Amino acid sequence: MKPISALLVALMLTAGLARAAEPAAVPTVAVASSSLGGVADFDAVLQPVRLATITAQVGGNVLALRVKAGDTVKRGQPLVRIDARESAAAVARSDAAVTQAEAEARNAEVAFNRNRDLLKNGFVSQAAVDNAETQFKAARAGLDQARAARSQASVAQGNAEVVAPYDAVVSATHVEAGDLALPGRALVTLYEPGRMRAVVQVPASRAAAVAAAKDVTVQLPDGRSLKPTARELLPAADPVSQTVEWRLDLPAEANTVRPGQTLRVLAAGLPAQATAGARPSIPAEAVLRRGELTAVYVATPQGFALRAVRVGPAAAGRVEVFAGLAAGERVATDPVRAGLQGARAAQ
Repeated sequence: MKPISALLVALMLTAGLARAAEPAAVPTVAVASSSLGGVADFDAVLQPVRLATITAQVGGNVLALRVKAGDTVKRGQPLVRIDARESAAAVARSDAAVTQAEAEARNAEVAFNRNRDLLKNGFVSQAAVDNAETQFKAARAGLDQARAARSQASVAQGNAEVVAPYDAVVSATHVEAGDLALPGRALVTLYEPGRMRAVVQVPASRAAAVAAAKDVTVQLPDGRSLKPTARELLPAADPVSQTVEWRLDLPAEANTVRPGQTLRVLAAGLPAQATAGARPSIPAEAVLRRGELTAVYVATPQGFALRAVRVGPAAAGRVEVFAGLAAGERVATDPVRAGLQGARAAQ
């Protein structure tokens, strides 16, 4: 009795292994022409809404660079210190000029008052009084000019200590200690965190249609999708590239992405004439997503082949394929099973 039972168990195991060795039959579906329509796909670049490049206002050697790229700074925090000795000398010269102008103005005023009193007693002529008055007015004007020059020199001296104009993150520094800073030379570039936008260069021929898009989605590199809080299409087109800049303000969730990274923008609900013809579409479950990889398994005579694709958002259980597939090809509806060794397309 026992040998028979052992034989039955062996036969059952053999049958199970034979079934496991059989290639998996995976259902497939043909890639059809899209019936979704009205969806456009664009590449975008993440930019800060508020970006500033701080330049030198005075000339002199850079004595200290107090920040580096990546630092977070507060409004009024020192960034760069420039040699202020020349500015200090200019302030001293202007102070001396003001003192001299004040003395000349006092002398001119005394002379004018004296000539006016002498005119009452008939000792001088009216011409002498008029001349004294003119000299007094010229001396007062010279005093005003000297005071203005002193204010200008004081402002220039204050520009030797470059500070942050607002709370920001330093994205780049353009000088080092010891460099010569000339007026207009870039010192530090910084941006305000928390306010980001996706910038799209839209072909001018499609600008009007894109402006009328009913639904816009921005896809971040980590796979998250965000809805823009505001949209702005600039009124002028670039004369060289014939594109129009489209700005999409993003919510605070976009702070995790670094400025300059490439994003993807999907605009849905466009007029029919704004789309580039019928695109292939496949069931949403046929798409395999692994990190940044978006792919499908395409049926070939030798089995399934993994192929990267670019797809749009899902609608009614299907997705448009922007690149990677052609109408008529067959893809596996179960990409997990299609990835198993020996998988084949079901007949």
